[in-house]
Amino acid sequence: MTTRRNFLKTTAIGSLSGLSLLSGIPIRAAETEEKLPPIRRLTNSPKFHWRGYYDILLFDPTDRFVLANEVDFHGRSPEPDDSIRVGMIDLQDKNRWVELGSTFAWNWQQGCLLQWVPQSESTVIWNDREKDRFIARLVDVKTKEKRTLDNPIYALSPDGKWGFYPDFARLNSTRPGYGYCGIADPNADISAPENSGISRINLATGKSELIVSFSQIASIIPEGGFSKGAKHWFNHLLVAPDCKRFLFLHRWRGEAEKSSWKTRLITANLDGSDLFVLNPHLMTSHLIWRDPQHVLAWARHPSHGDKFYVFTDKTGEVEMVGGDLMTRDGHCTYVPKTNNEWILYDTYPDKNRNQNPNLYHIPSGRVVPLGHFFLPKEYNGEWRCDLHPNASRSGKLVTIDSPHEGNGRQVYLIDVKDIIDNV
Repeated sequence: MTTRRNFLKTTAIGSLSGLSLLSGIPIRAAETEEKLPPIRRLTNSPKFHWRGYYDILLFDPTDRFVLANEVDFHGRSPEPDDSIRVGMIDLQDKNRWVELGSTFAWNWQQGCLLQWVPQSESTVIWNDREKDRFIARLVDVKTKEKRTLDNPIYALSPDGKWGFYPDFARLNSTRPGYGYCGIADPNADISAPENSGISRINLATGKSELIVSFSQIASIIPEGGFSKGAKHWFNHLLVAPDCKRFLFLHRWRGEAEKSSWKTRLITANLDGSDLFVLNPHLMTSHLIWRDPQHVLAWARHPSHGDKFYVFTDKTGEVEMVGGDLMTRDGHCTYVPKTNNEWILYDTYPDKNRNQNPNLYHIPSGRVVPLGHFFLPKEYNGEWRCDLHPNASRSGKLVTIDSPHEGNGRQVYLIDVKDIIDNV
């Protein structure tokens, strides 16, 4: 755990330059060439706090409430009996914590996928576990009305009608930090089962159906084939803005991959039909839909190697983005209300173990740093604390998770209004 003294040292070299607001207490950093935007801590120790993921709705429609998770330990994998609290932070009432419930289905990277249901003013959803199945809870934060779905969710369609989810038990064994413990994978010894994969759930009726199976995708053989003993899994589902298609990552690990894996980016219609391998070049990482036809992703492509690219769905068209400016893998989104002119992204720890969120202005090719946040060495592997920057509905606020102050993982708010409004 980093100390308060170490935090101030980091601040002096530019972690939080200018006037920063931590829990409402002004802290003025040393002079630096960088002018960084104001930041304030939203949550406090001794509990630890973090949000969902970078590509979901964490702010309510008014930008007043931010969803988050709360736990009283860190530094180890979740166990079946470990529960966390879920709630929201009231930005207009001294960052007051408003508790909404709890869950036994969670991980360190995405929490319980707590998020606002699109097209709803006040309904949130998160995953939980009951006995031998994963489920989803829905709560209206205004009326307190509650509902339970018999299956979980991962990605929601922007019209608020559909949820999509992978096999979380299989994901927990193949990619710790993204699946849920407590339920064993019944197909653990099967390379590509027919009865599991990606399912779609109707949020109104709760009816769920398998739409893409592991065996179906494994039958689409990549160039060079699969390595011996390859085991397949799916991750990172996301629905297009017009609700006509969704994307997912197909990953596998065999003898050749050892502890690593290979990845294909695939798109499909909402019913699982019309599958298309959008990036077949065996590496795709963080990604986001730019619009109904285009996907931004950190990926590998023969044209420029590992870079950010925009892929045009159902074609071979690809365009590099960011060139020599966006040169490292990071969690990427387009900032709302900016006509897709701004990309919000971050980096993994640099040589100083600082994680760096940035805004990239596409028309001018300008990178605007939002801060430099020290990551202590004990935050690694499955329980690392990525920033996962997420913009508000208005595009004027950004939240991150970070342990840089020495208080464990906490939620922070960065005000980017002046940057967005004064291009």
